[in-house]
Amino acid sequence: MMLDRPVALVTGASRGIGRACAVELARSGFDIAVNYLADEAGALETVRLVEQAGGRAVALQCDVSMYDAAKHLVQCSEELLGPIEVLVGNAGITRDALLIRMSEDDWDQVLDTNLKGVYNVTKWAVRSMARRRRGRIVNISSVVALRGNPGQANYAAAKAGIIGFTKSLAKEMARYGITANVVAPGYISTDMTENLPLDVKEAFKRQIPLGRPGTPADVAYAVAFLSSPQAGYITGQVLPVDGGLSSGLIL
Repeated sequence: MMLDRPVALVTGASRGIGRACAVELARSGFDIAVNYLADEAGALETVRLVEQAGGRAVALQCDVSMYDAAKHLVQCSEELLGPIEVLVGNAGITRDALLIRMSEDDWDQVLDTNLKGVYNVTKWAVRSMARRRRGRIVNISSVVALRGNPGQANYAAAKAGIIGFTKSLAKEMARYGITANVVAPGYISTDMTENLPLDVKEAFKRQIPLGRPGTPADVAYAVAFLSSPQAGYITGQVLPVDGGLSSGLIL
């Protein structure tokens, strides 16, 4: 199939950061495979916004924590839209609790979705990228991976694992002309953070040198840049998008 526009697969794209990445990549010239787990209505809204931005899009339901399902997701994306040029690993969940109260299931669900999900989808996507000797992988971690956060040992472990995974992947894939980088958002205004108590949100804001929470678009701009030809000599890097929250930390 000969297509004018390259294809990006964005996992967890039914809302928030994933949706913003899908729409910004569409503005940058990509057609988008919109992955979602349960929110079909949200995924279809992302499809509408991508089409409004000038791209083609398909909504593809998949639990990325399931190995065979992730393989099918990649296959469907390429059959419907064409070879994947950019993979954005964004799918993630939280199951917050202090470690002493955290259940094994809470630990496993977060690691399976947030970390194993990245492995599952990337393993299949990089095969066709390697054959074509081109591609961009951008995984979404978190400033929590760099700083830690009480009640989020599972989330911090998964997001820190994404950093190590991506740095290793960058070294493996460089010979094929494939780059792999991480974007680490800080406190971003999304549906997830909107439900935090007001005093918690104010405490977060006080720690941010720029004095405001970020937006999903702030993250999407960074993802779009790392997906672009202009970022062809950048690989194995972690880019915090956090208003200076992690400034001074050694990455």
